[in-house]
Amino acid sequence: MPVQLLKIIKGKPETQLPSHLQREELKHLQIGLDHTNKYFQGIVILSYPLTKLGDGTDFFKIVLQDDTCSRINSLNILIYGKMAEDCAKLIRNGDIFVVAGFKVAESPTAREDGRHACHLQVSEEAGSAIYICTQPSVTPFSGTTSASVAPKYVYTPLNCLKDGTVVNLYGIVKFFKPPYISKGTDYCSVVTLVDQSNVKLTCTLFNGNLDSLPKIYKNGDIVRFHRVKIREYNGQMQGITSAGFASLTFDGTVGAPVVPRASSKVYTFIDEEQKTVEELRVWAASNLSVSGPEAKLSDVKPMMFFDLTCQLVGKAKVDGSSFLLKVWDGTKCPYPTWKVPVETKELEGDKVLLHHLRNLTVDVLVYDNHVHLAKSLKIGSFLRIYSIHTKQASAKNEDISSHIEFHLHGGTCYGRGIGILPENNPDVEELKTFLECVELTDSQNMENMSSSELGDAFDNNADLESPLQRCQQLSATVLTDHQDMSNTTLKTVLNSRAPQQFRIKAKLRSFKPQKLYQSVKLHCSKCNTLQEVPNGDAFDSILQGCEATAPNPELQSMSWYESVMWTTGDENQRKITIHFVKHYEMLQRPENTLLMIEGGTLKEIWKLTRRFKCVIPVKSKEDNLELLDLSAPFLLQGNIKYYGCKKCSTPKSIKNLSSLAEKREPSWEPTEIAQVLGIEPLQYVFVMKFTLLDGTGALNAYLFDYEKFFQIPASEILTNSFLQQKMEMTMNTLSPPGRKLDDLPWLECFIKSYNIADGMKHQVYYQIFDTTVAEDVV
Repeated sequence: MPVQLLKIIKGKPETQLPSHLQREELKHLQIGLDHTNKYFQGIVILSYPLTKLGDGTDFFKIVLQDDTCSRINSLNILIYGKMAEDCAKLIRNGDIFVVAGFKVAESPTAREDGRHACHLQVSEEAGSAIYICTQPSVTPFSGTTSASVAPKYVYTPLNCLKDGTVVNLYGIVKFFKPPYISKGTDYCSVVTLVDQSNVKLTCTLFNGNLDSLPKIYKNGDIVRFHRVKIREYNGQMQGITSAGFASLTFDGTVGAPVVPRASSKVYTFIDEEQKTVEELRVWAASNLSVSGPEAKLSDVKPMMFFDLTCQLVGKAKVDGSSFLLKVWDGTKCPYPTWKVPVETKELEGDKVLLHHLRNLTVDVLVYDNHVHLAKSLKIGSFLRIYSIHTKQASAKNEDISSHIEFHLHGGTCYGRGIGILPENNPDVEELKTFLECVELTDSQNMENMSSSELGDAFDNNADLESPLQRCQQLSATVLTDHQDMSNTTLKTVLNSRAPQQFRIKAKLRSFKPQKLYQSVKLHCSKCNTLQEVPNGDAFDSILQGCEATAPNPELQSMSWYESVMWTTGDENQRKITIHFVKHYEMLQRPENTLLMIEGGTLKEIWKLTRRFKCVIPVKSKEDNLELLDLSAPFLLQGNIKYYGCKKCSTPKSIKNLSSLAEKREPSWEPTEIAQVLGIEPLQYVFVMKFTLLDGTGALNAYLFDYEKFFQIPASEILTNSFLQQKMEMTMNTLSPPGRKLDDLPWLECFIKSYNIADGMKHQVYYQIFDTTVAEDVV
């Protein structure tokens, strides 16, 4: 039979292979050689779902790893027909796979997946035979499966990495960012590794499943990555996830049990690898300083950034961009702490326990991208919160001037984030033991308290300030440069000659436009002109005008793109053509694909942008495809429409896109596409007028900003309701409607004066620069 299942007895298959077959080594596989009496053997490290080809033939793909020590030691096997169906039912990762009667062909994906330049094609019609040696399972670790003859993986030192390869490696975590939701739907984690070669490698890892990312809890942990893809960027090697990526993580403490934290249920880990982990631990202890800025609550001081291992005992929604976590670690903060005022109904947690621990808990206010995870946390869970910031509270009287606040700012800089620790984590076990021994000397007999008295314990916040009031006393903006400049009054600014630069502290009395979406304009950096962003109706009209131009069949399926054309079933009988740009004569995955469309409606184009990376609307000319009128976007990517300047652009032939397709990994960045097409791109900018005053004078200052001031990309604001809401909240904080002047927050900012000639007169204008809204505000 073409597919035979063999058992391993004492390390050998119970049935011997035919005597005329000789084993072929990976390095000897070449197109054109005679492999009739040869067999190839490897260990299954990856398998893809069974699928069907266009003609209905079953197709199954697996990846084998050879036990040689060559740089490339993995090979794609393509199985067709009945054998594909049989193999899909039988094969598991870790099985020994033997194939004879195979055909050797060139692998079109070798550059992308880093595997052997050839692949093997297998089918019953070709006379192929497959032998699968299944392994009896043992479980050296809970939740794992290991073969009695484990696969022999080759691990690459960090100083031997090469661009374009897919490797296995070990490393010590020097820095990491806890998983966070990326701009798409996947979770992302960034990890910087080092090994005995003293070479650093930064890996950016993506996965839609949070549990499939490495379970790293602190710097100094040791990781094992399988199938990580290496690419070179700006002269440095970087790692990214590839198909079949998997990881193990180990505590990096010398002498700690070698227990892996796995990202998948099935993996192998042999005695030889345990030695590798122990060697890395010893080397790190002698050569690296990887201890993070961890501290207990009893150690904190104002203006610290530290990591806190703690237990969550309460949580509450504060507003749209912040969330409260009440935590403790059994020690007492040496400073009075700010208690965030929240309504009783919003606070989750055992109120009796919260009152019991009221002198030991601290309120951590988390912002922006951390709110989603904070909301999902379970009361009682153990956390490690990374890069908490303690700030000195600003107060109206001296009695509470020493209060400090705990903030987890938005973003992921410096590894900010929240990690959930399992119950069996050594740090959690130590913390639990300590918490059980804490004496609560201030505890009260809560059982006899009435519900009203219990409610008063949480509602008695009349003397406390709201988060908004706190922001109003501090500067609501941050200076990003020129820290040596001293403040200047607005009166002095108004009486000074232009051009000059100033540092000011003022209040925002009013701003224009009031409808914030009207502040977004398109700017040409070459001719310095501003224009309004065209609405969707204008684009739709241009597309309708192109419907009369039928696609030219002679311009379909050129060497660098593949075309598909069809006629719509409506009464208009429109002809739509989509041209898929190829890479190395192959189509890419949708998320990496640039396509051009003729004859599509606006609705149809938006559907394509949700699946494909880039869409370019085009029309047929006599001998070539060309862009539409520059009143329409020359490119659509996600929800963003990219426009070109009519005055400064000199559109070139669409054929120039083929030069980008020939790159090793075309990124299809809008700036690159614009350059090869002769387009001077217009940039989305915020343009606003602020009326500022400080008691000595008032002036109008213009904001001209791409994304720094609001920390929001101007290109995304028109299509993202969340960002629109965030910008509106920011402006309501900077200039709260209906508030008196004394209640407005202070803004520290840099402004520069400049002259503009208006006929015979020269007028002085002012522009804000190098200033951003404080994270606590946004």
